[in-house]
Amino acid sequence: WHSWERFRFFCKKFSERGVDNIGSRIINTNSKLPYRPTKARVRKSLFDSLIPYKYERVLDLFSGSGILGFEAASRGSNSITFVENNYRIMSLLKKNAILLTGPEYSFIQKNVFDYINSSNVFDLIFADPPYKKYELFTLIEKALSILNNGGKFILECTKDQKPIYGAEIVDYGKSRLLTWEKV
Repeated sequence: WHSWERFRFFCKKFSERGVDNIGSRIINTNSKLPYRPTKARVRKSLFDSLIPYKYERVLDLFSGSGILGFEAASRGSNSITFVENNYRIMSLLKKNAILLTGPEYSFIQKNVFDYINSSNVFDLIFADPPYKKYELFTLIEKALSILNNGGKFILECTKDQKPIYGAEIVDYGKSRLLTWEKV
């Protein structure tokens, strides 16, 4: 049930081209699994907005392909925690982490809301829940409660999602990124 897909990383660490070039890596994916990887254009813009990159501890909620967490690892994060409820998706995340060595990876196969209730604190949190399936107010409040001062929480949602709690908004096609910074 595995297939391979080439994902573009925008930092040299996981690039197959070498030191100063943007490159891509082949990682395990499965088109039959219920996830929607963040598009390369959105990811590049998102990570460019985080320069200077200073986020050591990263949480990737509703991880799916894990591309946001792996991109954070390629930028220098030391600890990446993936939270995904689907067993088959979690299996792929673990296999891809073997290909993309470097930071400490943690894999939590659990409901995101259960994990957030018992979680540590993080410098950067990504959430890309299935569109229009979860109560976003609860997710936002809980994510902000486990965010370190100076940290950012970034939520990917549909473009028709109204701004919540004064988030910074950036639209990309049908997707919207909402960003909060804890001060």
